[in-house]
Amino acid sequence: MGELHSYRDGELELRGILERPAAPNGRAVLVVHEAPGLGDNARRRTRMLAELGYVALAADLYGGGRTFSGTEAMDGLRADTGLFRRRVRAGFDALLALDGVDPARAAAIGYCFGGMAVLELARSGAPVTAVVSFHGLLSSGQLARPGEVGAKVLACTGARDPLVPLDDVDAFAREMDAAGADWQLIVYGRALHSFTNRNVAGGADPRMDYDPSADRQSWAAALLFLDEALGG
Repeated sequence: MGELHSYRDGELELRGILERPAAPNGRAVLVVHEAPGLGDNARRRTRMLAELGYVALAADLYGGGRTFSGTEAMDGLRADTGLFRRRVRAGFDALLALDGVDPARAAAIGYCFGGMAVLELARSGAPVTAVVSFHGLLSSGQLARPGEVGAKVLACTGARDPLVPLDDVDAFAREMDAAGADWQLIVYGRALHSFTNRNVAGGADPRMDYDPSADRQSWAAALLFLDEALGG
């Protein structure tokens, strides 16, 4: 079930979940959670990655492993791009500090708010080899600057996601091009927001729903992307 792994952003204690593979090979992935905090979806993906041979650390963006029913914690981080990037970077640095992790073979993936978070990690110029955003917000308070995005970038989004309108998708593509990034974008035509999260299936929020096909296809695309970026 993984082990609690504490790390820090300054004075704030952050409580992630660490999953180790049976046969580590240097590859590692930071997994960043949705807006409510470190929950079932991020934890499950962390276990899945460990089963595939990755050292996998589920990050905690809020401190103390706290979760929230609303968006106040997420909104607070989004309002301060510098703080947001520093908080994500703290998780990535904690991953790099683990035994058996090759810094040249370390990536980050994220879901919803976490998808936005890993894109901010890439925009910041952090030494992350690859990032994958699943239905993450594609906009930013501080756009990537030319030459600063060293990570390979994959963004998976839903064409029917009202939180990520097609104007944002187009703007993201232009931003990545202008930055000179090595990037890919996959749009799933029938998918709403949170299409990878089984817990929102048939829920009350019409903006989001689980899409089994988009979930399977985006996961397969991400694994291929990570294999090519980090080496098998």
